[in-house]
Amino acid sequence: RRSALDVTVLRDHLALRGDVAQQAQSISHDLRSRMRDMEQELHHERLDRKDVNADLTRQHKTMQTDMTVKVKRLGGEAILLREQLAQCQEELRAERKAHEQLQQEKDTTIADLQNKLDNMETNYEKILHDTLDSLTSQLAEARLRWEQESTVVHQEYKELLSDFGLNSLDI
Repeated sequence: RRSALDVTVLRDHLALRGDVAQQAQSISHDLRSRMRDMEQELHHERLDRKDVNADLTRQHKTMQTDMTVKVKRLGGEAILLREQLAQCQEELRAERKAHEQLQQEKDTTIADLQNKLDNMETNYEKILHDTLDSLTSQLAEARLRWEQESTVVHQEYKELLSDFGLNSLDI
């Protein structure tokens, strides 16, 4: 009886262990299946990452090449612009110097013309004064002559009036 009981317990235990083993195999099978899926997913992720890395590397190289070309082009433009700037600055200095020289020539010409104008003004003033003085003296001489002639003419008319018996003061 005891053996039968032990056998029954052992069978139950075996059946239980069989169920556990079967569950373990089922879980193991599920885990293996999940592991294969995860490995495939990991493989796909790695391939995707590899593709992304390759694409990013290609883009980086392209951008780096483009940037190098652009830097060289801009460097050339910068050199050209510096040369143009230096040339423009030189031209500006030359223009300023020419402008200053022209301004000095204008100032000198204006000063010369002002001196000539002042001299002409002084000369015309002197000529005018001399002419006015000469005219004044000629007028004074003419006045004296006219006064003398008018005195003579008045005297003659007084005598004529007196010859006719008329008083000159009455007329």
